[in-house]
Amino acid sequence: MKNKIKIIVSIIILFVAAYILKLNLIVPFVLSSIFVFLKIASAFPPQRKYNILYPSLLFVIMLAVSILFLNYNISALFIPFSVMPMLLTILFGDLVLAFLFTVGFSITFMSLSILFLSAEAGFTFGALALVSGMTASLFVYKARRRSTILRAGLLVGLVQLFCFYVLERFSFYSWKTYVLIFLNGVISGIITLPLLLLFEYLFGVVTNLSLLELSDTRDNPLLRQMIIKAPGTYHHSLIVGNLSEAAAEAIGANALLARVGSYYHDIGKIEKAEYFIENQYTQDSSHEALAPSMSKLIVMNHVKEGLDLAKKYKLNPAIADFIAQHHGTGLVYYFYRRALEESDLEGEVKEDTYRYPGPKPRTKETAIVLLADSVEAASRALKTPTRAKIEELVHKIINNKFIDGQLDECELTLKDLEIISNTFIRILNSIYHVRVTYPENPE
Repeated sequence: MKNKIKIIVSIIILFVAAYILKLNLIVPFVLSSIFVFLKIASAFPPQRKYNILYPSLLFVIMLAVSILFLNYNISALFIPFSVMPMLLTILFGDLVLAFLFTVGFSITFMSLSILFLSAEAGFTFGALALVSGMTASLFVYKARRRSTILRAGLLVGLVQLFCFYVLERFSFYSWKTYVLIFLNGVISGIITLPLLLLFEYLFGVVTNLSLLELSDTRDNPLLRQMIIKAPGTYHHSLIVGNLSEAAAEAIGANALLARVGSYYHDIGKIEKAEYFIENQYTQDSSHEALAPSMSKLIVMNHVKEGLDLAKKYKLNPAIADFIAQHHGTGLVYYFYRRALEESDLEGEVKEDTYRYPGPKPRTKETAIVLLADSVEAASRALKTPTRAKIEELVHKIINNKFIDGQLDECELTLKDLEIISNTFIRILNSIYHVRVTYPENPE
């Protein structure tokens, strides 16, 4: 009820502001319609969350550029219609959102064209904005290379050329007009590249393009440090990444984000790598000479050190979330048990002091990494990893995390957890499969 009241108040403020500023009332009408559709109709999965102000800002900027061109009698052929749809699709990864704002912009631009030019021109350019915008969104959806944007611009230019010809085939425009229509799409793709970097930074979102750049070990100093200083942790992170990517894809979450987030979730172990078992090369543990309380502090501190490194290297907040949330408020069980065994006074050891500070996972992707991290670490302790033991281990760990409340703040369902369990079991079985024993050559 409170959300609906906020929506109604926001719409009223939008219309009042438009009236005071003497703006065309179609603008707040279009924006409020999109806002109501997204917030009330719930036409897309719940994991699609973003601040509605960000796409609205892109809409207003695109509209302002269009009005500027029309005010100064610059041909509408120079307006880059497909820039906003491409940015919306790549930044937020949602075709529904991009289509809604494309339709809204084409309606608004059509009314402006009728006002500044003519009814015929308004219909033509409105249709052109609609077709080019939707086409551009489809071409860049889930793009993983920057060259895809340039190719999309080229294809949009061809689509705009065909669309304009169909609409104006009896108007006998010169060949220069058709060249401009084609170049409009090409230039839109070129313009989108630098604008993408700008708005990705301003909005604090991470795109597939940036994620792939973050996964490149050759040019990434943070991952290079992990390979050199903590190779065991790096190998662990790769396996967690494979588990997380497969599980996220199976339930429809962002698989690429889960994989890349896994690569960075343990970067806090780099400086004190020798205190983590995956980096210990001898039977003697670095924790043997330490009190459980000290060992607990060292282990738990890798989350804080990881966040410090994320800040130092300016990692995207979406990646930093994996560092902060991959243990949730879980218990450092091994050292907690050691502390209980060594404690003389009953009740002297408090469980809360042996729990990570959190927060708990707040997205499906961070929750999957939390589960994959625990499952991968525990599977290494299996002496004879048979299928039955792996299946029992995976179900036990996921049930324990669920009972401990570590999944309370994310949107994973019981069905999702079952799919994740089956995915983990399948991959771990392929990792620990039985190999054929080759006979020795007697010679």
